[in-house]
Amino acid sequence: MKKIKVALLGCTGLVGREFIRLLDDHPYFELSCLTASSRSANKTCAEALVIRETTAAEIIRSGARAVFSALPAAAAGPLEAELRAAGLRVFSNAGAHRLDGNVPLLIPEVNPGHLELARQQLRTHPGFIVTNPNCVVAGLALVLKPLTALGLRTVTVTTFQAVSGGGRRGVAAWDILGNVVPFIAGEEEKIVRETGKILGELAGGHVADSPIEIYPSCSRVPVREGHLQSVSAEFVRPVGGEEIKEALSGFAAEPQQLKLPTAPAQPIVVRGEEDRPQPSLDVQAGEPDPVVAGRHGRARGMAVSVGRLRPRGSRCDFFLLLHNTVRGAAGGSVLNAELAVRKGWIPEAAND
Repeated sequence: MKKIKVALLGCTGLVGREFIRLLDDHPYFELSCLTASSRSANKTCAEALVIRETTAAEIIRSGARAVFSALPAAAAGPLEAELRAAGLRVFSNAGAHRLDGNVPLLIPEVNPGHLELARQQLRTHPGFIVTNPNCVVAGLALVLKPLTALGLRTVTVTTFQAVSGGGRRGVAAWDILGNVVPFIAGEEEKIVRETGKILGELAGGHVADSPIEIYPSCSRVPVREGHLQSVSAEFVRPVGGEEIKEALSGFAAEPQQLKLPTAPAQPIVVRGEEDRPQPSLDVQAGEPDPVVAGRHGRARGMAVSVGRLRPRGSRCDFFLLLHNTVRGAAGGSVLNAELAVRKGWIPEAAND
């Protein structure tokens, strides 16, 4: 297929750098425009592409047909809406539009049908916006999806989130070294709202939030990459360990069926060791491995690892781990765009 020209907004941050890696030599996309703040404008990056200032005029002038946004939410909101009005397809990692009623909050393995909301936007806008969730929710909702078939009722989750989740200017090293901060502003509210939307049902052009109750507690820990989560799931009936293990390890969905370039062959990896998953050992989970398969390795970091399954009657406790800047950010957004390409919703040129 002819590659689609794309722009990356906010290319110099931690998530922006992951976008550059994932888009390098991508089979669907050609990275033709990089933007950042005026401080970085006119510098070069990613095979000598000149960084442009993040303005709608610069992005439209580049000829990009789709946009990946790694901007802060405050800057992303109005600019993404302006780009949608200009006919671009915007795939945003920012939180500005995640809860908009007509914007899909998408994890392709969990709620691919919600992409229909993007088609609905095209009835009133020349373009559309698609978002991916908060970095905790990206792993939590993925693991909860196969458990919903077992009668999942309530979920209590405690997070141990890496410092990279706060960006390059997040928690100062001196404040987090040897420490745990048991509060991340706004995080617990995001987990409740976004998980409810993602696991909800699309009907009549609207998403009805899932009735599953989520009780989160969030903390920042001195880990560079990888959000570890301790989850206690309660079901409407007793569940066994093998039943849960089979539901998780056997889970696959549309991205795996379509063999999307960034999709891991097995999105949930169940670990049998008593002390796994660990960020230092498991954060890069995801196959096919580039060394073995001769692939670019886009799936690395896209799988979520689950371990220490402990069923007790109608409850099951476990840990899960995801790569927060890959599956929880850039990789999730790229996977959303790949699904949209396969649906035929991104034109290659302005006159398509």
